[in-house]
Amino acid sequence: MNRKKYRKTKSSRKRMAIKVILTLAVSLLICGSAYGIYLIKKAENAADGAFESLKDREMSELREEKVEPLHDDISILFIGVDNSEQRGQSDTNTRSDALVLATLNNEEKSVKLVSIPRDTYTYIPDAGHEDKITHAYGYNGPSSTIESVEELLDVPVDYYMRMNFDAFIDIVDALGGIKAEVPYDLKEQDENDQKNAIELKKGIQHLDGSQALALARTRHYDNDIERGKRQQMILQSIMDKALSAGSITKYGNVIEVVGDNMKTNLTFNDMQAFFEYAKGGKPNVETLTVDGFDDMSTGVYYWKLNEESLVEVQDILQSHLGLKPDTSSMSDNSETELAEYPQEQETSQ
Repeated sequence: MNRKKYRKTKSSRKRMAIKVILTLAVSLLICGSAYGIYLIKKAENAADGAFESLKDREMSELREEKVEPLHDDISILFIGVDNSEQRGQSDTNTRSDALVLATLNNEEKSVKLVSIPRDTYTYIPDAGHEDKITHAYGYNGPSSTIESVEELLDVPVDYYMRMNFDAFIDIVDALGGIKAEVPYDLKEQDENDQKNAIELKKGIQHLDGSQALALARTRHYDNDIERGKRQQMILQSIMDKALSAGSITKYGNVIEVVGDNMKTNLTFNDMQAFFEYAKGGKPNVETLTVDGFDDMSTGVYYWKLNEESLVEVQDILQSHLGLKPDTSSMSDNSETELAEYPQEQETSQ
């Protein structure tokens, strides 16, 4: 073959290969962009369907001005209610089965989670007396629960997300399930109250939505504190799965289930701001626990909180929300200054 003709043929093939690669790259980019636009529009519609403002509550009374997720330190109360489509309960006879308060620090892009046991004995403003915090929801829905949590933890609750059993199950299933550590062999009822319908073995397990709900709800094998820790662990597992690269294609399924069984006072723009927390990977998440003890002195079971532990958690949350100086870091700085200038301190005395 003529060498000149061979070089020309080889060059033509090379140009053709480059064209094919570029065409594929452009096609993928267009498809990816189209899918992204489709997801955003779908998410916006779902967020609109889930949005529910709280009457007579533009912002928390513990705030001097309204906050925004994109710029400020905020808090979100996750309310899991013991309701489903099969149960068909109204808000007046529905109780909160799980309460987790999340505080988000905008500068650190960090999150703190604290679980509040359902039988926690606390003052319920709408009732005018102390009772189990699970009963607060029956007075005025999310508003009563929010006010009770603010009374208990002495921090503002800026936003809430309320979901029933169906929403929780659907979200986990839409993500393809989650990995979680089951602390012991257990048998638990399912979301339809069918006894011993869920059976799990001890160890790291891949759980579907019904199994994850059973693990979060069970109360027969340990206490309310451990139950709260399990709920925090499951919430973190859902976050890990949602932020994993392999879950991008599942976002459409997740979005579909959100609008039907979840309500929140977060707008679509508010929700978009949370992507800032995931830009550098999974945000730093710390779980907190308020110590307490069982109380049957009145003949009714309550979970009474340890006052010293409660005050400590209140301080941590208030500092994380920028409502007060971080006293722990101030103390460390003071000790450092004293160590650096011992002679000066002795002279001044």
